Amino acid sequence: MDPLALVAVVVLFVLVIALVALPLRSGTAEAADERERRDIEALEEAKRAKYAEIRELEMDFRTGKLTEDEFRIQDRARRAEAVELLRRLDALGASQVLAAGPGPPVGAPDASRGEA
Repeated sequence: MDPLALVAVVVLFVLVIALVALPLRSGTAEAADERERRDIEALEEAKRAKYAEIRELEMDFRTGKLTEDEFRIQDRARRAEAVELLRRLDALGASQVLAAGPGPPVGAPDASRGEA
C-alpha cells in the first residue's frame, strides 16, 4: 500500500472518530452537571433532616426524656454529622448553585428590621 494512502486513511479515521465523539463529550458535561445538582439537592435534604434531628433531640432533653450526659453525647454526634454535610455542600459550591433567586439589592433597606 502506498504510504501516502496509508496516511490519508489514518487521518480520515481520526476525523471520523473526532466527529462521532464530539456530541458525546457535550452530553457528558451536561450529565455531570445534572449529577452534581442531584447530589447537592440530596445533601440539602440530608442537612434539613439533620437539623430536624437536632431540634428533636433538644426537645427530648427539655422534656426529660434524656439525661444531660445522653443529650451531650448524641448532640455532639449529630452536630458533627451536620458539619460534615455542610463541608460536602461547600465542596460542591452549593451556596452558589441553589441560590434562592435574587434578593434585595445590596444596600437596600430591610423591611424586616424596620428600615425605611
